[in-house]
Amino acid sequence: MSTPELVLPQAESAPDVDSPSARASAPSAVRFFFAVLRNQPSFALGYALVTLVVAVALLAPVIAPYDPVQANPADYLLPPSFKHLMGTDATGMDVFSRVIYAPRIDLTIAVLGTLISAAIGSFIGAITGYYESGRAWRKVLSAFVMRSADVLQAFPVFVFAIALVAVFGQGVSSVVIAIAFVNIPIYLRLMRSQVLSVRRMRYVEAAYVAGASDLSIIGRHVMPNAMPPVLAQLSINVGWSVLLTAGLSFVGAGVVAPTPEWGSMIASGYQNIVTGQWWPSIFPGLALGLTVFGFSLVGASVEVLADPERRRVLAGTIK
Repeated sequence: MSTPELVLPQAESAPDVDSPSARASAPSAVRFFFAVLRNQPSFALGYALVTLVVAVALLAPVIAPYDPVQANPADYLLPPSFKHLMGTDATGMDVFSRVIYAPRIDLTIAVLGTLISAAIGSFIGAITGYYESGRAWRKVLSAFVMRSADVLQAFPVFVFAIALVAVFGQGVSSVVIAIAFVNIPIYLRLMRSQVLSVRRMRYVEAAYVAGASDLSIIGRHVMPNAMPPVLAQLSINVGWSVLLTAGLSFVGAGVVAPTPEWGSMIASGYQNIVTGQWWPSIFPGLALGLTVFGFSLVGASVEVLADPERRRVLAGTIK
């Protein structure tokens, strides 16, 4: 009697990256993104404003008709005209050139400060949330970190930022440090709250049973699935950081003059409004407001697109 032949299951072959389905995955995601923008005009407006501000910042040397830091006393407070589209300020510098150069400073400070705070705060928040119910010393460490965050958030953000700039000295790097420091508790709390729910998922328990280390579980399974709210907050915080940078410069604790920066421009021009020269502060104020508004709309869209459940709901409404 012959023994039955043992048939081993064949391993599935890896998907062909050149197959039509693989090639169509990225374009389909792009088509979905643009379909969302067509369906949600506010999202499209946000991306348009942010793209415009970034493009203006990159092309400022080409667009600007004058040197943004070159003063000409003969052009003292000239009103908007064909020669000076947004007029001149009290030192004779062209307001239009300074307005389109300002995003280079403001966006650089805001993006660097926000990314640093998001990286540090998210990592600490993930560790704190993952070890929330661990051994006794881990609970003590988690409680210490959260109480430290409470202390930091007890101070008014703007006053705290001014104090940090006073400690580190006035300049771009000091403003970046101040923005990063005041934003860390936001990402710490946000990531911790997400990790507290994600760590209970079965795939996390399966990874633990399989023998994966804590850092591996946090880096490969916990943090990637807890990121959607953090990504949304990231975009919103960039706009808020631009506003904080302008506020610090407005009170003289930010970027050193005559560096083109929206806050310092508003501060140097607002006193002339009462005498009728409104343009040195109104135009930078409008640019600042539109930039913050654009980033807030982008943040709202990222929050929707990064959430699988909300993305499925949105996909059902798009024809």
